[in-house]
Amino acid sequence: QVQLVESGGGLVQPGGSLRLSCAASGSIFSIYAMGWYRQAPGKQRELVAAITSGGSTNYADSVKGRFTISRDNAKNTVNLQMNSLKPEDTAVYYCNGVVVTTTRPTPQSDYWGQGTQVTVSS
Repeated sequence: QVQLVESGGGLVQPGGSLRLSCAASGSIFSIYAMGWYRQAPGKQRELVAAITSGGSTNYADSVKGRFTISRDNAKNTVNLQMNSLKPEDTAVYYCNGVVVTTTRPTPQSDYWGQGTQVTVSS
């Protein structure tokens, strides 16, 4: 089994910053990619940012230039630095991993954290 545990959400004013962190643990052989998704009330879950083990990144257009994803492969952690936050960034943010485990020897993308609430409001 693989566990993803997020931390760092909260309430912030527009223009402020937050840093989300996610740590993966369990029967991990390797992690191909890690990413952050978000889901606002009444909306579908959407990709925010992702990073591969080689450091390639992908961002949603709505967060480019404001959010930065980073990863520590040795620690199996991924971070999301969120700057210049806007009210429309309000959502539950979920960590996702594309993981090869000791019992599932092909990369699987169905590993999710429990979610952390980010609220941007004055």
